Amino acid sequence: MKKTTLLHARLSGLIASMGHGDLIVIGDAGLPVPPGVEVIDLAVIRGLPGVFDVLDAVLSELVVERAELASEASEDLAARFRSRDIGTVTTLSHDRFKANSASARAIVRTGECTPYANICLYAGVAF
Repeated sequence: MKKTTLLHARLSGLIASMGHGDLIVIGDAGLPVPPGVEVIDLAVIRGLPGVFDVLDAVLSELVVERAELASEASEDLAARFRSRDIGTVTTLSHDRFKANSASARAIVRTGECTPYANICLYAGVAF
């Protein structure tokens, strides 16, 4: 059994395979997944797991260089994202956010039902 925080096999494998600049998206229950992009669907019921539960688990193993949020996200939600170690944070329209997600290695769907509770994470390097 793994010793580190993240136990989900597909999610852990994805993180292990990521290189510098690769994109992973953690999204709410309603974020559309573009055709051809892998989805790791963790949603069980409304609210479970929450986006910050999943984000914190991912951040326990992924070096993040920069992140993107939708400019439509509330100030409180954006502040909660920014309180994590996610590098430089850029905001962009939700439509642009969805367009960028088409280049993601995967979209991780949570049970989160808060509007615009989505984040693009671009991998950094550990050296």
